Amino acid sequence: MVTTATYFSTMATTPPYLQPGDTIGLVCPAGHMPLDRAATCIQVLQQWGFAVQVGPTVGSQHHYFSGTDAQRLADLQTMLDDTNIKAILCARGGYGTSRIVDQLDWTVFKTAPKWIIGYSDVTVLHSFLNAQLHTASMHAPMAGAFNADGWKTPHVESLRLALLGQPYQYEATPHPLNRTGTATGALVGGNLSLMAHQVGTPSQVNTSGCILFLEDVGEYLYNIDRMLVQLSRAGMLKALAGLVVGGFTETKNTSEAFGQSLEEIFASHVAAYNYPVCYGFPVSHTPNNYCLRAGLQHRLEVGQQVWLASSSA
Repeated sequence: MVTTATYFSTMATTPPYLQPGDTIGLVCPAGHMPLDRAATCIQVLQQWGFAVQVGPTVGSQHHYFSGTDAQRLADLQTMLDDTNIKAILCARGGYGTSRIVDQLDWTVFKTAPKWIIGYSDVTVLHSFLNAQLHTASMHAPMAGAFNADGWKTPHVESLRLALLGQPYQYEATPHPLNRTGTATGALVGGNLSLMAHQVGTPSQVNTSGCILFLEDVGEYLYNIDRMLVQLSRAGMLKALAGLVVGGFTETKNTSEAFGQSLEEIFASHVAAYNYPVCYGFPVSHTPNNYCLRAGLQHRLEVGQQVWLASSSA
């Protein structure tokens, strides 16, 4: 049994939770999404009692992206500066947010913070908000998750409850390589590729004393190892309160096998440390993706039962 460890760090600014009638902005800061793929999301957000303001990048396309860098920057900037908009939901991830994040002007946002929501490439925004603005955000399902009755699942429903400020506790199935213990700390992280991508930039998160969560999709095992080497060399694994390993879906191996499973790769990189670790947590590039309030205090319990809970709303 790992000795119980408790860490406390400065609490991030928590944007106001939403009220019925509040407006949610919908944008595509990275890859493009056809407007019809976002239609169900828009309808359900309205059914939840919110107004929706759709940015011009939703349904637009410029090569891989939802618009040129200048167009995506302008759309997101407009949403940040409009104080009538209480939350910004990124319709999809993909790639491209890091091309514009350093050009964003956060002056108005600092005086009137709002929830920024999404995952995958949106990890860039979560990390910038944590590292530079010390403001909480939501790592959560995006527009595509609402399709095919996805909005009826507890995973999408978790976004609605989180927007309203409800506390949560999510459970995971115990894994043989879990390392037991209890930890409390600010929850940080997101997509492993994007966390590694931001090492050495203004968006690099100080993970010391935090509960780090990671997930990814479509990566080779050797590249997962390489990215963890990068996080380790940057000092981002040594002083954690706890580690939460989410879904690593569509993982690939090379023709000459890497020689370790995903869990074994992670275990080897944290073997020298003494904090609790859990595997298979329900955050991923699949429908099994609960909403997490990044930047706020959470409690992690890894034992016969495994769960992660928001310390408070």
